[in-house]
Amino acid sequence: MEEVDNILIHALKQVGTEVSEDIDSVKQFSSELIVEAVARCLRVIDPGLGSALPTSLPPGMSARFRVGMSLAQACQDIGYKGEIGYQTFLYSNEPEIRSLLMFLVEKLPRERAETSDQPTGKSVVLQRAIAAAIKAQLAVPWLPTNCRLPLHAETQSPGALYSFHVQPLSLTHCTKGPGQKQLKEVKDYQRDILPPVTAQLSHHASVVASILEQHTAELSAAQEWDNEWNSQGLLSRLTPQEYCCRKLTRLRKRIEEQLRSAALPSPESAFGGPCSTSDLSELLQAFRCSAPSDHILTKGTHFTHTQKFTFTQEAAAVTSSIPTGHQSESDIQLRQQEELNSLQQQFQQLCTDADQLAADMKHMTVTYTQVLDELKQRELGNSEKEEKMQVKKKTIDLLPDADNSLLKLQALVEASAKRVVNLASQWEKHRAPLIDEHRRLKEICSNQDLESSRKLSEIKSLHDKIRVSTEEAKKKEEIYKQLVTELENLPQDASRSAYTQRILEIVSNIKKQKEEITKILSDTKELQKEINNLTGKLDRTFAVTDELVFKDAKKDESVRKSYKYLAALHENCNQLIQTIEDTGTILREIRDLEEQIETENGNKTVANLERILDDYKAIRQENSALAAKVREG
Repeated sequence: MEEVDNILIHALKQVGTEVSEDIDSVKQFSSELIVEAVARCLRVIDPGLGSALPTSLPPGMSARFRVGMSLAQACQDIGYKGEIGYQTFLYSNEPEIRSLLMFLVEKLPRERAETSDQPTGKSVVLQRAIAAAIKAQLAVPWLPTNCRLPLHAETQSPGALYSFHVQPLSLTHCTKGPGQKQLKEVKDYQRDILPPVTAQLSHHASVVASILEQHTAELSAAQEWDNEWNSQGLLSRLTPQEYCCRKLTRLRKRIEEQLRSAALPSPESAFGGPCSTSDLSELLQAFRCSAPSDHILTKGTHFTHTQKFTFTQEAAAVTSSIPTGHQSESDIQLRQQEELNSLQQQFQQLCTDADQLAADMKHMTVTYTQVLDELKQRELGNSEKEEKMQVKKKTIDLLPDADNSLLKLQALVEASAKRVVNLASQWEKHRAPLIDEHRRLKEICSNQDLESSRKLSEIKSLHDKIRVSTEEAKKKEEIYKQLVTELENLPQDASRSAYTQRILEIVSNIKKQKEEITKILSDTKELQKEINNLTGKLDRTFAVTDELVFKDAKKDESVRKSYKYLAALHENCNQLIQTIEDTGTILREIRDLEEQIETENGNKTVANLERILDDYKAIRQENSALAAKVREG
């Protein structure tokens, strides 16, 4: 049992139970340690069931009974078939606790069972405790500060709340540039100039929100790229760089088309002139030049020059009409008001004229396009009429010599018919091999499509396998680093050969015990067989002897006494054999009773009875205290 207890203690340490170094047997487990071990095992086996179970016993006896019943019910829910109740945890005995802990350790998840034989350190236990605490806190719903109860103080932080405000960050990424020089410059910038993340933000409260947003954006971008590449990139049969270049080119073309459709028509393009926006830079320059600005020199029409000249003359007249003498202030204001009214009227008149001219311009543009369409239609009609006229002219020229022309026409028709027949026969000769070639090429193309689709599916499966293998490699690399760290922290005196030798000794002892048990069983079978043979032989001998002596007893008195002595001897031997069998049965019962006594002594019955009496007294005191409070209330 010592080896079993060591395995159980090691597994309990793996799940986070604080087992003291002095404890090396399940017999030394206290009620508090048993409750903690069972609760932590249940949390690992079924987090939803074990998250509500406490890991320590409360001070009150009634609360302890409730905790014991909850743990017993949870163990029964996960499939424990043994006898269990609150007494298993409060008044425990060694065999029941050992069987319960063995059941829980066997129920642990597979990764726990695989890592149970690996060395552990304080850092690993701390990391697992942190992960379990975070998982438990994530399972609890968040509540506002005003709605929290005192029992939520352990699971939810009482700190101040901040709004989720995000600011852009500049993070260090190991990106492969087009050249080594650029990558070195980026590294130099990130090492010497780029400030840390906490110094890039104006408010310290925005650090967590900004990092979460940046990380989420990078993950979503990487996921979108993987989905796009797996769905469209592989079908294009291009490399990732070529696919990105083609996508960028298409995007530029779409932007150019949108800018061309959104650009205002220039005077030349309004009258059918070509638009000189060949690429994206020229379009952006055209948009920039078409923006209204007083500092850009534009080519104006006769109307714009006239208006500009008129406004310049009026402005000069206004400036020249400013009085230089000492006039009254009211006359000056009145004159300025009149001039302002006249200028507003002129401005309104000019705006009306400009709108009228714009409408006339649109009307003229529409009229011009209509005229161009009519002109094109008439040109097409004229070309058709000219062709008909040429045909009629040739026909009229042939009328004077109609017979000869008709004969020539018939000969030409017959020659054309023969040539058509000849061409049809030649085409039939060439058509059959061409059709065969077309079918062959079509079949090859379909086979290539099937082959390409099969290879594409294989490539997708290989990509999935590569991704899974990469994730597994990363996990194994992390496990390897963790094991190397733990190996360095382990004491150097413990060698692998010592553990191996100990395991081999245990296996050899088990083999010896098995051989001894097999030998004892075979000896017992031989003895039982010999006893059965002797018993049968004795019965047969007694039956023959009894028959012979009984025949002679009728004739001789001495033989009659011998027959009586023989019957008495047989009866005494049977009683002796029965006494020996009863003695063996009594000895076996004595051994069983001794084992039961040892078991009961191991169950700590006296100590449990004393604890039960103490708990009974504590419950009576609690009940009396509650009754006193009720009477006082």
